[in-house]
Amino acid sequence: MAIVKDFSVEEKLIDVLALQKIDSKIDEIHTLKGELPMEVKDLEDEIEGLQTRITNIDAEINSINTFVEAKTNAKKDAQALIKKYEKQQDNVKNNREFEAINKEIEMQELEVKLCEKHIKDASFEQRDRTNARIKTEEKIKDVEEALTAKRSELEKIIAENVKEEEALQVKSEEAKSKVDARLLIGYERIRTSYRNGLAVVPVVRDSCGGCFNVIPPQRQSEIRQHKKVIVCEHCGRILVDIDLYDQVKIS
Repeated sequence: MAIVKDFSVEEKLIDVLALQKIDSKIDEIHTLKGELPMEVKDLEDEIEGLQTRITNIDAEINSINTFVEAKTNAKKDAQALIKKYEKQQDNVKNNREFEAINKEIEMQELEVKLCEKHIKDASFEQRDRTNARIKTEEKIKDVEEALTAKRSELEKIIAENVKEEEALQVKSEEAKSKVDARLLIGYERIRTSYRNGLAVVPVVRDSCGGCFNVIPPQRQSEIRQHKKVIVCEHCGRILVDIDLYDQVKIS
């Protein structure tokens, strides 16, 4: 029968503290990247939005062109009818026919003016849409330049730290395998609760190294004895004494 070693509380604390220090080193590398990954993603989304805007503007311009073409044809049709009616006026037999034709001519003249107005208004709209397209293209160019710079900066940081980060990830997985299962669950839960990723912290100047609330002397004495895992009653982080914290090194 295999003998399962029962690790002491101190050994358990050393294991989880080693994991914390490794994960903190990984966090430092992520901090070096800063907001760059998010900034790159935001710029990519902005370019996609601007390109969608250009697609919509193009659709509007095409619609305006179709409208102008229709009104131009309607104007030609009206002008053709005017000429037709003017010829018919030469052959009218009475005033009634003359007035009827004259009204038709007036209606077609109004149609010509209306078409001309529609064409003029559409031309102004087309100009505005074209200017908007030009400005959007200029904006895309500016954003693309910013994106190229941000990507270059991010790629440089990644290239400089990729080997170290990969090695630390391997060490993190190895360290996790050594941590007590129940303690690991608590560690990961606490770690994800805080932006700085600190789940195990030392007592520094009588205070919690995570939330900086004062730790009572009796509590500090219990922490130094390593007889049980003690958490901060304010933030829930696992507490270790400074001597144990300094004792644990990672290569």
